[in-house]
Amino acid sequence: MPSSSLRAHSVCFSFIDAIPVLTDVDFHLAPGWTGLVGPNGAGKSTLLRLLSGELTPTSGQLTFDPPSPLVCLCPQGVEALTPDIAAFAEAWDALARRLHGQLGLDVTALSRWPTLSPGERKRWQVGAALAREPDVLLLDEPTNHLDAEGRAWLASALRRFRGIGVVVSHDRELLEMLTQATLRVHGGGARLYPGAYSAARGLWEAEREAEVAAHQQTKAERDRAAQVLDRVRREQQGATLSRSTGRRMKNKHDSDARTLGASTLASWAEDRLGHQVTVKRRELERAEAAVGDFTADKTVGRSVFVDYVRSPNPWLFTLDTPGLKAGDVEVLGPTRLDVDRTARIRIEGPNGAGKTTLLRALLEQARVPRDKLLYLPQDLGEAEARATLDAVRALPPEERGRVLSLVAALGVDPHRLLASEQPSPGEARKLFMARGLGQHAWALVLDEPTNHLDLPSIERLEAALRDYPGALLLVTHDAPFARACTTTRWLVANGHVEVS
Repeated sequence: MPSSSLRAHSVCFSFIDAIPVLTDVDFHLAPGWTGLVGPNGAGKSTLLRLLSGELTPTSGQLTFDPPSPLVCLCPQGVEALTPDIAAFAEAWDALARRLHGQLGLDVTALSRWPTLSPGERKRWQVGAALAREPDVLLLDEPTNHLDAEGRAWLASALRRFRGIGVVVSHDRELLEMLTQATLRVHGGGARLYPGAYSAARGLWEAEREAEVAAHQQTKAERDRAAQVLDRVRREQQGATLSRSTGRRMKNKHDSDARTLGASTLASWAEDRLGHQVTVKRRELERAEAAVGDFTADKTVGRSVFVDYVRSPNPWLFTLDTPGLKAGDVEVLGPTRLDVDRTARIRIEGPNGAGKTTLLRALLEQARVPRDKLLYLPQDLGEAEARATLDAVRALPPEERGRVLSLVAALGVDPHRLLASEQPSPGEARKLFMARGLGQHAWALVLDEPTNHLDLPSIERLEAALRDYPGALLLVTHDAPFARACTTTRWLVANGHVEVS
C-alpha cells in the first residue's frame, strides 16, 4: 500500500561546524510526483538524503503516514551493478516483465555491464527501484544521458507509479509531463508550489516581482524621508542664525530685537525645528531599515555583445565527405553540409547515431581560425577546467570583465571562482561558455552544454545564447532549450543527416 503522506515539520540540517544547509523547512507531500528544483548547491541532494533516511535532521522531523514506509533512492551515479539490479534482471513475475518491456531492457545485457551506456544503466537502476514497489521513490537526475527514446520509456514507467515520488531534474519536459507539484529549494529553505515546473515558476516569479516593487517603494519612501530631513535641518540652521541679535537687528537703533519676547520666540522656533529634526531623522532611520538588504537578480545583458564583429568569411564550416566513422563503425554515409556565420543549428538523433562524430568532422573542416571557435565537449577534464580558469585570469581587463559578468549571470560568484584551484564540473562548463561568449567567438559548438547545470543556470544560458550574434551548433537532449536557441534542425539517424 503506497504511503499516503510525507510531512516535514520545521526541518533544519547542517553539516558539522558548517553554515546551515536547510532551515525551518515545512511541506506536505501526497501520492504523485513532485519536482524538486533549485540552483546547484542549494540543498536538493541533501534534502533527498534526508527523505531517504540516509541523513537525520539537525532539528525538526519528517513523518510518514503510514509509518515505516519502504523508501528507494536512485542517485545520479550509475556505475555500480547493485544486488537490486541483478535481482530485477533475474525476476520473471508480471511486474518485472512489464518493466523490462516498458524500459526497453535486455535481460542478457548485465553480463556486459561495464560496456553499457550510462543511459542503459540508468534505466536498469530505476527499473530495479520500481520493481521493489516502494512507498516513496526518490530520483536524482533520472534522464541524464538518455536520448529521446530512453526518456519516453522512462516517463511511461514512472507515470504508473502510485506512491509518493520526488524527482530532482533539469529536464523541463519530464517535469511538465510527470509532476503535479514543485518543491523549490532556495535561500536555505524549501517551499512547495502547486503545479508542474512552468506553473510553479510563474508563481515564484510573481512573488519576486512583488518583492522588487515593494523594495522600490521603500527606497522611494527612504529618499522622501531624506529630503524632508534635509529641508528641516536647513530650516533649523536658519533659526539658529536668526537667534543672533546682530542678524535680527534692522539697524543700531533697533531695540525690538533685544526684547525678551523676540528672543523667546526665536528660541521656541529653534527648539521646535530641533524636535522636528529628531523626528525626521528617526523616520529616515526606519525607512533605511525597511529597505534592508536586497540582492538583484543577475542578468546577461545585451551590452556584452555591443562591439561584436562577425566573421569576415560568410561560411564557417563546410563538410563534404563520402562517410564518417566512429572507430571502425561507419555512422554516416555521404554527407554535404555548410554552416554560415549566422546559423542557429540544433543536432538531434538517438544515442550512437553519430552526432558527436559529426561535430568533430565539422571542426576539422573549419574555415576560420580555431581560436575564434569554442568547442565544448560533453565532459571537461579537470586539467582542461584548470587551464580555462588560468586563461581567463590572464585575459586583458575588458575581456576578463565581460567573461566574469557572464559567469555571474550564469549563477557563479566570479571572485570565489577566480580564487579557487579547481572549478566544479558545473562551474567549469559555465566558465568555458562564458569565455567563448565574452571573447566574442565567431562560432559556439556545444555538445550537451546543459550537463551538470541546474535549471536556473540553463534558463540564463538560454538568454545568453538567444542574444549571441555568432553561429551556434548545439547537440542537446533538452528540447525546450534547443528550441529557444536555434532555428534549424539537423536530424542524424540511419546513416544520414536530414535538414529541416
